[in-house]
Parts: sequence; structure tokens; C-alpha cells
Amino acid sequence: MEIEMKLKLATLILAGLTATQASADECGNVTIAEMNWSSASFLANLDQFILNEGYGCNAELIPGDTMPTGTSMIEKGQPDIAPEMWSNSLKEALDRGVADKRLRYAGKALVEGGEEGFWVPAYLVKQYPEIATIEGVKKHAKLFEHPEDPDTSAFYSCPAGWNCQISAGNLFNAMDLDQAGFTVVDPGSSAGLSGSLAKAYTREEAWFGYYWAPTAILGKFDMVKVDFGSGVDTDEYLNCISRDGCEDPKATMYPPSPVHTIVTEAFASRAPEVQEYLNKRGFTNAQMNQLLAWMEDNQASGEDTMFHFLETSPEIWQQWLPKAVADKVADAI
Repeated sequence: MEIEMKLKLATLILAGLTATQASADECGNVTIAEMNWSSASFLANLDQFILNEGYGCNAELIPGDTMPTGTSMIEKGQPDIAPEMWSNSLKEALDRGVADKRLRYAGKALVEGGEEGFWVPAYLVKQYPEIATIEGVKKHAKLFEHPEDPDTSAFYSCPAGWNCQISAGNLFNAMDLDQAGFTVVDPGSSAGLSGSLAKAYTREEAWFGYYWAPTAILGKFDMVKVDFGSGVDTDEYLNCISRDGCEDPKATMYPPSPVHTIVTEAFASRAPEVQEYLNKRGFTNAQMNQLLAWMEDNQASGEDTMFHFLETSPEIWQQWLPKAVADKVADAI
């Protein structure tokens, strides 16, 4: 009898180990796009840690960017996960990928969506109230000194490779900012863009350019979104402003930007438990602003910020996970 009980126990243990291994095998190797801005880097590191420690995946981070990552996921099925995709910028292609059963939308990485626009410092608007409008910006163009060319005025656009470089360029043309004396300045990187704004703000100088929220910069500095006087024309934005080669752009304010997590259909099908987590995982703008401000104040990496979040906000992330998975993540922190 004792031998029989031991055999049964051994069989149960082996079955449990086999089931666990099968679950890990279903998840298997996973590639996660780590985009080159702060919130996306944090999210990528968070997903990697939770997938590896909570779900037994073998997840790795690979460099990503909006346009090339979306295209690669549709055409090549890699990477498996894009944690923070500002989906307006690729809506037609993403929707086509979903219709072709190549992609699947998971949850909203930013549950309230993101905000985009052209911005000026609030102290400048207090001095010149009309600068809150695009006509006022054009009227006072000479205030916005170009860092390298004193004969022109500076408009700080998106770094090369970001889809917002296309939309910002089309809106620059739509509003004839070149005729008002402005020249587009490519800041080179996210750090270059935020650095130009921070430098101008701390010196109380004029600054005019594209930015988005939630971000630490707009959490720290009081900025005013410039009114184009156009309202929001979603069709114009989707069908022209957000597209490269838009020949006759017309002014429109940026529509609210859905910010989704995108996964390949192949991965979602083979790892439904992970897909369920990605459906639930999301942040409010206030939560993300706090994290980004901590990240900047501490010169922290996406990985550092991930550990800070897991250690200080279990009441948030534990809601996204089954208790057994949450316990594994807690043990691994």
C-alpha cells in the first residue's frame, strides 16, 4: 500500500511538472518591442518581467519604433508584442492586420488615451495672450529664436523615425509656418526634444514645438497647447495629416490618441493567459505622469522604473493578474 501511495504521489508530481512545462512551452520565446521613449521602455520592461517571472515565458526585449515595429509585426509576425502603440498613427495598417488575422488589439496601455499638440510655455501666453493661438504664434515668430540660424524661427518637431514627424510636418505645411519665418528643427531624439523644452523653460525663453502627454515634461512644466482654430477633423487627420506624402494638408487639431498594446495573432492564440493580462494592464495619465516624473528625477532606466512600480504599487498591478501569478511576481521582485 505504501509503495502504491508513493507511486501515485510521484505520478501527480510528474503530471504537475508536465502541465507547468506545457504552460511555459505554450508561451515559449517572446519578443517585446522596447520603443525609444520613457513610458514605452518602462512598459516593455514591466511586461518582460511579468511574463518571465509570472507566466514562465522566455521574453526578451528588442529595439522598436512605431512605424518599423508595426510594419514588421504585420509582414513578419515579429515582434510578438508592442506594449505602447499610438494606434492613430498606423490605424489603417493595424486594422488591416487585424482583418487579415495577423494582429490583435490587446488592452489600452494608456486607458485615457494620449494627447498630442503644438505647445508654448504658459509664461509666454501670460505676456502675449494671443500666442495661445496659431495666428498669435505666427505674429510673434521672431520670439522663437532658431538655435543655429538667427534669420529664421524654430519649430521643434518629432525625432526622425517617429510617425509624429509626419503629422507635425504636414501640419507645419498646412498652416504655412514656413511663410511666417519658421524652420523645422529635428531634435534628433526624445532626449533632444525634451532637453530643448526644459532649457528654454528654465531660462523663461520662447519655445514652440510638438509634444505629447502623458510625459514627465508636461507634468513638470506649465505648457499651453496652441489652438489651431480648426477644431478636430478626424477624417483629415487619418486620411492625410498622419500619412507620408499628403499633398494638400489642412489644419486640424490632433484627435485624442488611443494608445494600445498590439500583439501578433499567433502569440495571442498560443498564450491566451498572457493575452488576458495584456487586456487588463493599463495606466491612467496621472499614474503614468507620476512614474515618468520619478524616472526623470532619479535618472532611472525603464528597468529601474519597473522595479520601483512593482515595489510601491502592488495594489495596481495585482489587479491585472491571477493570484497565483501575482504571488510568483511578488516573490521574484
